[in-house]
Amino acid sequence: MAEQLREIDKLGSIILEPVGRNTAPAIALAALSSTEGEDPLLLVLAADHVIQDVAVFTKTVSSAIPLAEAGKLVTFGIVAHEPNTGYGYIKKGESKGAGFAVDTFVEKPSIEVAKLYLESGDYFWNSGMFLFKASRYLEELKKHRPDIYEACQLSMEGTSKDNDFLRANEAVFAACPSDSIDYAVMEKTDDAVVVPMDAGWSDIGSWSSLWDISDKDSNGNVTCGDVMLHESHNSYIRSDEKLVAAIGVNDLVIISTKDVLVVAHKDSVQDVKAVAQQLKAESRSEWEHHREVYRPWGKYDSIDNGNNYQVKRLTVNPGAKLSVQMHYHRSEHWVVVAGCARVHHGDEIHDLGVNQSIYHGKEVVHALENIGDKPLELIEVQVGTYLGEDDIVRFDDKYGRS
Repeated sequence: MAEQLREIDKLGSIILEPVGRNTAPAIALAALSSTEGEDPLLLVLAADHVIQDVAVFTKTVSSAIPLAEAGKLVTFGIVAHEPNTGYGYIKKGESKGAGFAVDTFVEKPSIEVAKLYLESGDYFWNSGMFLFKASRYLEELKKHRPDIYEACQLSMEGTSKDNDFLRANEAVFAACPSDSIDYAVMEKTDDAVVVPMDAGWSDIGSWSSLWDISDKDSNGNVTCGDVMLHESHNSYIRSDEKLVAAIGVNDLVIISTKDVLVVAHKDSVQDVKAVAQQLKAESRSEWEHHREVYRPWGKYDSIDNGNNYQVKRLTVNPGAKLSVQMHYHRSEHWVVVAGCARVHHGDEIHDLGVNQSIYHGKEVVHALENIGDKPLELIEVQVGTYLGEDDIVRFDDKYGRS
């Protein structure tokens, strides 16, 4: 996220939750971090929704601003064009400016009930998007869920900041109850207002949802990445790296990433949750770790490993620097393959270019920085009896990490 924001010159502070505690605490952290000397409007959006008509979306949000400034807690109700059992619904009450007072929130209905909702014209899909003053949200949260409010307030009093990130106090926030904004606040407050929105909204809740909204070829297929098809129809196929060849398949979702290959029928993709639960139950590494890991200075990709060795590809952003560190259990050999590196090795400093290398033995204090204006890439070969990420002793770090 930080890299994407940096690309469009919109970099700001990113709040990191130490653990997931659902939407009510997450929004509270944002509200608490933004109320020092000001009381901004918070536009709360999910990261994985699609808005096809941005102009209508912007106009609708703008129309809701007077309601939010007046102290209302605005939610946006999607104008339904078909009965759908995958969304919760909001029933509208009396007119309130650009919207309506919320009469009631309704859980996901049966298809028969969804048809009745559509026919009545009184119901909208619950989008999970909100607009309100930071102070008003905190007032309602404190009123209805004081336990969440107090835990979030305490966790923000113990924040630490490094580079782009604001980190809440982990010990305090881990004890915070988990609840959604719907249950904790919106269904309890007397000031909930729903503003209708018809902006081509879609909640991308599954891989098959991406197939629904994407442009398809003449056989109904959607492909991303290096994909070859033969006699295949109505499938969604994505490859992040290697070639994927699909022969004689229909109605499948095939996802090939650096971490895993997933093959599922479009009607069964929601069952990926069952696989995730099994990974967690079996303590598989895929549950917690990605092969490609982002750091404040860039990222690394674990491209190979075996008994007592590991190979990584490091990408260091221009001007970025890894911490001054050493390792007790491993040595490291660096080979530059792109860009310009400045390497600190003990008391020595070496500037390396493409096809140049350096070796750090165990307990040698070392650091790496990109002194060029393009990304620095190097191959790191680790050899040792223990190769865990916790075998790092940091002496100095520009990002404030311990």
